[in-house]
Amino acid sequence: MKKLKLILLSIVFVLVGVQIKAQVKIIFDTDLGGDADDLGALVMLHHFIDHKECELLGVMCWSTEQYAVSAIDAINRFYGHPDIPVGTRKDSIYFESWNYSKSIADSFYFELDQNNAPDATMLYRKILSKSEDSGIILVTVGPLKNIQDLINSEADSISALTGKELIQKKVKEVVMMGGQFPSGPNEWNFNGNMPGVTRFVIHNLDVPITFSGYEVGNVIKTGEVFNDIKTKTPLNLGFKHFSNNAPWMKEQYTGDIIDNATYDQTAVLYAVRNGVGIYWDKITNGICEPDDTGGNIWIEGRESKHSYLKLLMNPEEIAGLIESLMLNDF
Repeated sequence: MKKLKLILLSIVFVLVGVQIKAQVKIIFDTDLGGDADDLGALVMLHHFIDHKECELLGVMCWSTEQYAVSAIDAINRFYGHPDIPVGTRKDSIYFESWNYSKSIADSFYFELDQNNAPDATMLYRKILSKSEDSGIILVTVGPLKNIQDLINSEADSISALTGKELIQKKVKEVVMMGGQFPSGPNEWNFNGNMPGVTRFVIHNLDVPITFSGYEVGNVIKTGEVFNDIKTKTPLNLGFKHFSNNAPWMKEQYTGDIIDNATYDQTAVLYAVRNGVGIYWDKITNGICEPDDTGGNIWIEGRESKHSYLKLLMNPEEIAGLIESLMLNDF
């Protein structure tokens, strides 16, 4: 089993060399409950809060699975931040047995659920309207329907600005885990069984967008070290349920948590610590053009506010760093 101690020395130079930015203000938009990377990313954010590296102003849930909101609220409370607001997309509720949300909701205290959590669009508007201009980093690690709904929202009693205007005024950067770069077909966050949503959102965001694509997180494997956690936490409980039940994982399961691709954690790491020139390069001088079926291409030479990350660090080394951040072993 992989041990953190074997790789800590190899990443010390990274932890020393990274210039940590001023405390950033983040809104986190997630489809938590399916892939365990959303869980790992949210736990990272809680530890970044404790280390005064970020403020988490709100969590928006794309999923309408029955226990997704409750799991998010339980995670927030377990890690000591019960007042973080949680909004959700209001649509028909369903139950998915292989999702890990129920296992977390069954094991840890929560107060919010899909019914009593506020509408994500309204919560977005409230948070953005009260924020400093260009003060927010919006991190999306799931399909983009919440963002589409926000863009389409009209002026109301919360703000005289439309949703599109609020984003333009209040959001400094969108960090988007999604797509494949420089090109690729049918990535889940760009698809979400919602044809056209990604194209609409990307074409209607007039703020910088940094993409962390499928190819970045796919080679970074994390999770096995959570077998060493002796107490029950949302982290080890969720990852174990995921290893045992996710359709693409369960055939490999032999009783222990299995290493998994680390997509969403890369978006959080970039949003909080940047790491350009150390963890990854930032590719500019082009534009991301999505299609309606989850694919995208990068068109070089087209002026835009788009960029994407290209991994520099050895995947095993950055895996060790991300595991240490999920375990609060700073």
